[in-house]
Amino acid sequence: MDLRYTDAAPSDRERAAVDSLLGLPPSGWEGAAERTDADLRWARGGAAAARDRRDQLLPALHAVNDRVGWISEGALNYICRRLTVAPAEAYGVATFYAMFSVVPRPAKVLHVCTDLACAARGSGALCADLTERLGPAGTPAEGAVWQESPCLGLCERAPAALLLQAGAPPAGEESVAGAPPAADEPVAGAPPAADEPVAGAPPAADEPVAGAFRCSAVLAPATAAAVVTATRAPEAAPVEPPAGTAVPQAGDPGLVLLRRIGSVDPASLDDYRSTGGYTALRRAFALGPAGVIREVLDAGLVGRGGAAFPTGRKWQATAQQADGPHYLVCNADESEPGTFKDRVLMEGDPYALIESMTIAGYAIGAAHGYIYLRGEYPRAYERLSHALTSARTRGLLGPDVLGQGYAFDIEIRRGAGAYICGEETAIFNSIEGQRGEPRSKPPFPVEKGLFGKPTAVNNVETLVNVLPILEHGAAAYAATGTGTSTGTKLFCVSGQVARPGIYELPFGANLRELLALAGPPEDMRAVLLGGAAGGFVRPDEVDIPLTFEGTRAAGTTLGSGVVLVLDDSVELPRILLRIAEFFRDESCGQCVPCRVGTVRQEEALHRIVDRTGAGAAADVALMREVGQTMRDASICGLGQTAWNAVESAIDRLGVYK
Repeated sequence: MDLRYTDAAPSDRERAAVDSLLGLPPSGWEGAAERTDADLRWARGGAAAARDRRDQLLPALHAVNDRVGWISEGALNYICRRLTVAPAEAYGVATFYAMFSVVPRPAKVLHVCTDLACAARGSGALCADLTERLGPAGTPAEGAVWQESPCLGLCERAPAALLLQAGAPPAGEESVAGAPPAADEPVAGAPPAADEPVAGAPPAADEPVAGAFRCSAVLAPATAAAVVTATRAPEAAPVEPPAGTAVPQAGDPGLVLLRRIGSVDPASLDDYRSTGGYTALRRAFALGPAGVIREVLDAGLVGRGGAAFPTGRKWQATAQQADGPHYLVCNADESEPGTFKDRVLMEGDPYALIESMTIAGYAIGAAHGYIYLRGEYPRAYERLSHALTSARTRGLLGPDVLGQGYAFDIEIRRGAGAYICGEETAIFNSIEGQRGEPRSKPPFPVEKGLFGKPTAVNNVETLVNVLPILEHGAAAYAATGTGTSTGTKLFCVSGQVARPGIYELPFGANLRELLALAGPPEDMRAVLLGGAAGGFVRPDEVDIPLTFEGTRAAGTTLGSGVVLVLDDSVELPRILLRIAEFFRDESCGQCVPCRVGTVRQEEALHRIVDRTGAGAAADVALMREVGQTMRDASICGLGQTAWNAVESAIDRLGVYK
């Protein structure tokens, strides 16, 4: 490893931010101000120690970015010395993520969503107004900067904006919230020796989250006046929407996954337990790991992220691997435009995710789980961090869960703005401190996943479905839905509807029934199913059954549950161009078909929309050829699906005819 450092030194704030995460440097070789006589005689650690610390690279970059607002050359040098990472590699990681900056910028950064749902709700006019008031996007003004952003997961309140403010937490630098204490450290809640903070121990519920943004403000629906006021205020003021705002069905006794949201305090473990919380975990311990997997198999639960792979088969394959340790990863990086169901679950019912992860970990033989959380979800981060602390304190996480002799803990790892990290193997690379690029398969994650060990990856909605399976039994769960799509499904309805939000319906309901609940427009032009990676359907196709097999038979996809409704006021060519821009921006660039194909697709759509080419027919033919190449030859699902929505708009809606 070639470690070539520059002479740039970190500022005191940058050094403090890194030290709050990693502790004080033990020697001059790792960044201490002076080298002692012992340091000059030998260098501790080595290649193995460096590999063991590499996974702290992303949290360390977050710590500096959150404290100062950007990552300087000196800060990057210091991080590299602490972790024994080559500066060139760390720079490659830092520049991979959209939420990081390696050039100076103000402490306040305002992200204004310009993606599909917000574009349908007027984000273009909002950006034009902000340009007039604050200057073009990316121009610092009055201690803040605003920038256009892909989907923020706030689609039910479009157009949306998120204001993040960097700075030091006002009351200490304990550690990264959500990280479990080390094996040789006191349990959560125990006072540290000599009044010193315990490295790795979670902060108490009323303490600030070290390593997280000090302030965040959700502005949704956003107006130019509200945005300007927020950017000029001394500190971002957290904004809490009314309970259950995102769930129009709140209070409906037929809800399963959403039944607590809006009616139970998400911060109260006692409230969660009073409504059936931890009943499922107790039954899991009674069944044993093999029994839990059998119940999940018999229930017919399949993944809710879009691939629809049987969850029980994934768990079984992981549990059977002789290599160890086993890991569990919750994919909470829902970045598909139009998707916000996992955010609503994490913000409104965080203990449900923790309980379901504990069950999954028990079933596959894992002692450690990770929640890979979108960096744009500060409220979910705070709520999950608080819930993890409470669960540890009450013996529901830690060395002896519920006194059953099972050790399990969960750590939150924040993403930093990369759609590709929603791909399961890209998550592994990101957690390990690498660029978030997908891996070739096989080997599959159940064989070699996180840190090269057997790993099960499930998204939030999939995991939370395990609770009703164990609470009521596999047969009762499978009785809802259809033979191959069992249970209920969450749908993210946005766009031109009267009541946008998350809806829960049993599999088998059709699109017409869902739209009737949301209040569709009279002049409905099209419905996009599955998000940017999905496909369009016409108004005369709303009797499509909302099942994996039903949408597949209709030539479209259910995907992650996105239902974006567009009326005649929306310019579909502009929507398609935005989809193409999104995929171009989010391609990791690792494989040629996707790296080049997404650019060629966007160029062709620009020529059509701007009417600078000889005609649409030639560009449509080019896009078909490029799209098929991406579908056949791309490494991961991003390139394989980048042409789907554009193709469906051409073939089903006749956009360019």
